[in-house]
Amino acid sequence: MSKGRFITLEGGEGAGKSTLARALAERLERAGFPPRITREPGGSVKAEAIRELILSGRVRSYGAFAEALMFSAARIDHIDSLIRPALERGEWVICDRFIDSTRVYQGVLGQVDAKLLGELEAVTIAGLMPELTLILDLDPEIGLARAARRRKPDEAVDRFEGETLAFHRKLRQAYLDIARAEPRRCAVLDATLPAEGLAEAAWRILRARLPIDAES
Repeated sequence: MSKGRFITLEGGEGAGKSTLARALAERLERAGFPPRITREPGGSVKAEAIRELILSGRVRSYGAFAEALMFSAARIDHIDSLIRPALERGEWVICDRFIDSTRVYQGVLGQVDAKLLGELEAVTIAGLMPELTLILDLDPEIGLARAARRRKPDEAVDRFEGETLAFHRKLRQAYLDIARAEPRRCAVLDATLPAEGLAEAAWRILRARLPIDAES
C-alpha cells in the first residue's frame, strides 16, 4: 500500500479551514488517494472530551501551560487512535489544527517558554510532523465576523473566539512568522478568496509539493 501523507491546516478564527478540508478531501478522493479529515483539539473519543473542556474556558484559569498540557494529552490520544493508524493504512490525513496552534496560542500568546513547549511537543508527537501545513491568512476582523455569523443563536462564544481583537492580530502575525521560519513545510494562502478559489490554490500547492499526478 502507498504511503499516507499528513497535511495540516492552520489559521485564525473563521479562516475557512473546515470548508477547505472537505474540498481537499473530495479532490484527493477523485485523484485516487483515500482521505481522512480530522481536527484538533479532538479527533478521538478522549480528545473530543478534552476539547469540550478547553473550549468551555474551564481550564483557562489554570494558565497557558496547563492548556498546553491538556492539548498535548488530547494530541497523544488523537495520534495513537487515529492519525498514525490512518497513515499506516495509506490514507491522506487532513487535520484542522495541529502543533502550530499550540505554538501560537499557548506559546506566543500565552507566553509559555519556547524551549519548554518544544520539549513537550517532541514528547507528544514523537517525530510525527506534518509534511505540508497550509496557513490560511485572514484579517482577524473578517474572521471573527465570519465566526459570529456561523454561530448558532444559543451557542456561546468559545474560549478563543472571545479573546480581544489585539489578541487575534498577534495570532495572525505569529502564524506568518512560523510560515517564514519553515518555508519547506508551510505555505500561506489568502483566505479572502472564495471557497472554490481557495480550494484551487491549495490544490496547486499539494500537487507541487506532494506526490500527486500533475493532471489530477
